[in-house]
Amino acid sequence: GLDQSPTILKRSYGMSWGLGGWLLTPMIGRIGMEKFGQMRMRVAKEIKTTFASSYAKEISFQEMLQPEIIKSYAKQATGEKYLVNPHKE
Repeated sequence: GLDQSPTILKRSYGMSWGLGGWLLTPMIGRIGMEKFGQMRMRVAKEIKTTFASSYAKEISFQEMLQPEIIKSYAKQATGEKYLVNPHKE
């Protein structure tokens, strides 16, 4: 499973930081709108290859509450991503 141990933060980060990734707005400010536009175009172009995602199962909000399904997604196992589709009945 995923490492669920406490994450220890130091006080020297300053005002702009993120735990688990970079913050989009400050990053755009650093790279500029032209580069950001190029990045967006790359993601759109490669959405089915480089940036593709796959899911073990697509579930509805109702299904999320079923005990057997809760047991499955609560494992947080590698390669077992669940897609919650709010439009699924």
